[in-house]
Amino acid sequence: MSTHPARAPRNVVATVGLGALCGLAWAAAFRAVMSEFAGFSTRVAWVDTFVAILLPGVVVGGLLGWAHVIRLSGGRRGWRWLGAAPAAFAVAPMLLPGAVVALLTQGLGGGAVAVTLLAIGGGFAISGLGPLWARIVCGAISALLIVGITMTTFFIAGPRLAVTEPRGVWVALLAFSLLTLLAIASSIPFRPVVQAGDVGGGVITAGDAPMRRPPS
Repeated sequence: MSTHPARAPRNVVATVGLGALCGLAWAAAFRAVMSEFAGFSTRVAWVDTFVAILLPGVVVGGLLGWAHVIRLSGGRRGWRWLGAAPAAFAVAPMLLPGAVVALLTQGLGGGAVAVTLLAIGGGFAISGLGPLWARIVCGAISALLIVGITMTTFFIAGPRLAVTEPRGVWVALLAFSLLTLLAIASSIPFRPVVQAGDVGGGVITAGDAPMRRPPS
């Protein structure tokens, strides 16, 4: 009995485009979180906002959408490297003038690195593939980063975002939900590829190699 790859989405461009749109929405929402952290001192600049935050969101979303297409096509050589897509959030801010100096002297960009680490580590942890101990370690680190960034809400902006204030709880929940969603989406390139058995047309999953459905 033979197997064949599951049928990929018919319109690859649409799938990648949907991923890019989701990435844009995610990045725009997270920019709102950053604005709340900064308070009244924040400003929306063309380069800082669109190049360092929104553009990486589009890139990451599009790459994860592409990974989804490949996964449903049975996988291909080297496609797991798409799991590094969230690194765009850390790389893009470093391309801005003076960003490296600001990172070393003021810590600017450290949040982007943390977001990248929790996305990749969290995605790998919940993927179901790889050594269990490694997934536990990555999951613990990712969870600590998510909780740490969420809890920072209550201390970074003073009384305005205190835990006793509805605004503070709202921003914390927004940050927590966005970071958790990013980790879940980032698991796509790490998940088992999908294979379709020709018995009853059912779908089964495997790592990077086809599996056979046991006879009924």
